[in-house]
Amino acid sequence: MTDTRSDRMDLFTGDHTGLAVPAHAEALRTAGAEFLTWAFRAFGAIGDDNAVTRVVEFVPCGGGSTGDKLFLTIEYAQPETGLDTRLFVKFSRDFADERRDRQRWEMQSEVPFEMLTRRPGFPIRVPRAYFADYHGETGTGLIVTERVAYGEGTIEPHRRKCLDHLTMDDPLPYYREVVTALARLCAAHKAGRLAPDIDAVFPFDPVSGSADPIRYDAAGLQAELDRAFAFAERAPQLLPPEVRSPEFHAQIARDAHRIREHEAALQRYLTGNRDLIALCHWNAHIDNCFFWRDAAGDLHTGLIDWGRVGQITFGSILWGGLSAAHHDIWDHHIDELLALFASEYHAHGGPRVTKDEVEFHLTLHMATMGVARVLAFPEVILFRLPECVEAEGPQDAMFLPVDPARNSLHIYTVFLKFWRRQDFGAALDRLLARA
Repeated sequence: MTDTRSDRMDLFTGDHTGLAVPAHAEALRTAGAEFLTWAFRAFGAIGDDNAVTRVVEFVPCGGGSTGDKLFLTIEYAQPETGLDTRLFVKFSRDFADERRDRQRWEMQSEVPFEMLTRRPGFPIRVPRAYFADYHGETGTGLIVTERVAYGEGTIEPHRRKCLDHLTMDDPLPYYREVVTALARLCAAHKAGRLAPDIDAVFPFDPVSGSADPIRYDAAGLQAELDRAFAFAERAPQLLPPEVRSPEFHAQIARDAHRIREHEAALQRYLTGNRDLIALCHWNAHIDNCFFWRDAAGDLHTGLIDWGRVGQITFGSILWGGLSAAHHDIWDHHIDELLALFASEYHAHGGPRVTKDEVEFHLTLHMATMGVARVLAFPEVILFRLPECVEAEGPQDAMFLPVDPARNSLHIYTVFLKFWRRQDFGAALDRLLARA
């Protein structure tokens, strides 16, 4: 596809390094090893006595929601232990697709985060950063990191979201590792071990860092509820019986309208306790993780794709990391994982918070965010896969190639089951009684 947009650029001046940085794949190909040498030196990834001598492999990488992505293989003048030759590159811009290009602002906070990860003692494993810079005025950025070698050596294969039932015999150890990593990063932030200016670089925004705002008026919310209930009637085989009963639908309707009416109180609670807010990953689903086992056979995890990273509430963190997990996690192990999060958070320097408070925070986050956003998921499912009404069930093979439909159905079901288990209306009553 030919790029014809008037805002297309080949180079941008990085706000952090001041370098002339390629803005898209072909510009990077042209800049080649010479640019990579100066970039890696400026970022501290290699010393002034080393250089990138050759780009051996330059392969497009599909997927993602933002700009171009590449796999690079390079050679150095002085190969060193721990210096990666197989790299992953992503640009913030997609000059050929305006819809994807609108996501370019996600990289704005990711660049300083990549800088942060190079500090000694960073508490969790992430792909090693070799270069990152961004131009705030245009939203143009470039990040170069270690390439995660999924399925090679000790690194386990990549896992797609909402397919735990096909890719894992026992998902629980994996989600223990994810929750542990999230808690330890939060703890390092609260203990002051990340950087002295962390709160200035990543200020908390109560709008972007908490549950989405509810944009419906009462009539609009009722229309959304009616569409959700109609989906359950039209395709009952896609949902568990307990979340599509008339009694539960009536409860959903009552609770949803009360949640909308008390949204301000809910958001004051969700954003009002700084012990429950920290710098963290907002989308730590299994497809944004990599796993490996050490010589003793113990499982470990690292996290990738840090777009939009910032200070967020614990409800946002836990929902973002667990909402796509196997139903067995939510049905039988959520209490254990929330207790683990609270324990790891305190053990590694965070304030003492109870498992019950973490659970209450997650419950009210899900109530608020769910009314704002998740109730509309049946529309996404039907739009992306209209024939789903003929499926035998939620694990029908027709869902396998259609990620948006499969993911939305799974997360919507998790949401409804937790609503029934936690009784969002009763949780709201407890909050109002506190106030």
